[in-house]
Amino acid sequence: MKRSLLTALACTGILTPATSCAVATTGTEAAVRTEAAACDSQPGQPVTTGLSTIKQAYDCIFTGFYGRGRLDHRAVLAAGFAGLTEELNRRGVDRPDATMPPLTGNRTTDLEAFAAAYERMVADLPDDAALRQALAAATIKGMVGSLHDNHSQWRRPVQLPGKPGDVYGLGFTTSPGYSITYRAPQKAVAPLFVNAVQGGPAAAARIRPGEIVQAVNGAPVFVDGVLSSGAMNLLNPEYSGDQPDPVRLALLDPSTGRVRKTTLRPKVFTPTMPPVTARRLGGDVAAIKLANFQPGTADQVLAAIAGLREDKKLRGLILDLRGTNGGSPAEVVKLLSSFVHGKVHSYDCAPDGTCTPNRTDDAVPLLGLPLAVLTDGICASACDAFSAAVKDLKVGPLIGSRTSGMVSGSARMFTLDDRSTLSLPAAYQVGANRELINGIGVAPDHYLPLTAKNLREGRDPAMAKALSLLSATR
Repeated sequence: MKRSLLTALACTGILTPATSCAVATTGTEAAVRTEAAACDSQPGQPVTTGLSTIKQAYDCIFTGFYGRGRLDHRAVLAAGFAGLTEELNRRGVDRPDATMPPLTGNRTTDLEAFAAAYERMVADLPDDAALRQALAAATIKGMVGSLHDNHSQWRRPVQLPGKPGDVYGLGFTTSPGYSITYRAPQKAVAPLFVNAVQGGPAAAARIRPGEIVQAVNGAPVFVDGVLSSGAMNLLNPEYSGDQPDPVRLALLDPSTGRVRKTTLRPKVFTPTMPPVTARRLGGDVAAIKLANFQPGTADQVLAAIAGLREDKKLRGLILDLRGTNGGSPAEVVKLLSSFVHGKVHSYDCAPDGTCTPNRTDDAVPLLGLPLAVLTDGICASACDAFSAAVKDLKVGPLIGSRTSGMVSGSARMFTLDDRSTLSLPAAYQVGANRELINGIGVAPDHYLPLTAKNLREGRDPAMAKALSLLSATR
């Protein structure tokens, strides 16, 4: 499951694997690309992360991150050192000399002082490659975490066995979603329920959408209203190549009140959910569901609509973006431009407030269909941006619940010398009305959240509302 999530977010920076993607380039971002070229490395085989990688990541932050002008480099180094010492303590190898060196306020010499302290400590540790890898990774994650930016992320590449398109995990996704709670746990509201089954172990165990996850390995998922990060990590495991431990679940059926227990073991599997699905509702309304905004998604959506139009006229379109993760800004522009022309749909802004408008692509043919869009709290990044544009430009109503607000800006990926990737946005994004969306999300015009009980019983009030609104446009 986690690899599918990573792939879905490859262009957004919420989570970033070593994957290339098409990103719309603004003038601001182009300038940063030139300036930051020195911190980028050529792709190659992964090697152990070390001090050179840490220093390279530090340089990238101060040449490639849009907020670099307001950063205190000492806070970035302190966060990196905190990550290092926390990992030392976690592994039982804390040292008496693991003390932050004094910093002078000079960005270059302070990095060298940091590097000297790091090198001295690591030199005296056991000759354990896994330990050194973990310490370097914790240091970089600490530095990147100090940016407090949901589109800044460092990741090591993961090579799965199996064929292209295979994923790893338990085979189901949840609401609240891991892509959101990983970055913004405060957004999680109980209950945690299954919102989609991808296949694999979950399908074999007959996990059903709408079932509420009450406990993971015997521990409650929510305690005093706070989501357990440990439980979410178990539900969204990373592939390591080792034999994974089984995960024990207690699942509540909200329609009957019955609790059942089952055990799943993470595995590599081929997902059964297509990226785009299309169907007719009420005879002449197209309902299209998107998994993400990855490259090619807009063309798939437009092709699906054309297919539904071949034998019968359509009077409206419902885009179901609930559960939709991020993707490529270019896909947002193309899909949006099939509904509206001649508009600025968002702005990419520099820290000094200078903003570059992003415009619709008027070469994309208009569909000429009334639109309604379904949203939820998992709709993130590119999905946030699309939803905001639809609302601001009055293309159609939003129905469901508020989007995630995980849209600080389109991220550029830097390849570091260990072949890991560091994702940093070159500008921050605001909506067509220059409103801030990041951290806030986009409120629906009609608040009709999809609940666990709705899912389990096969009811969809938001979809019904969309059909009603489109009927009124006849």
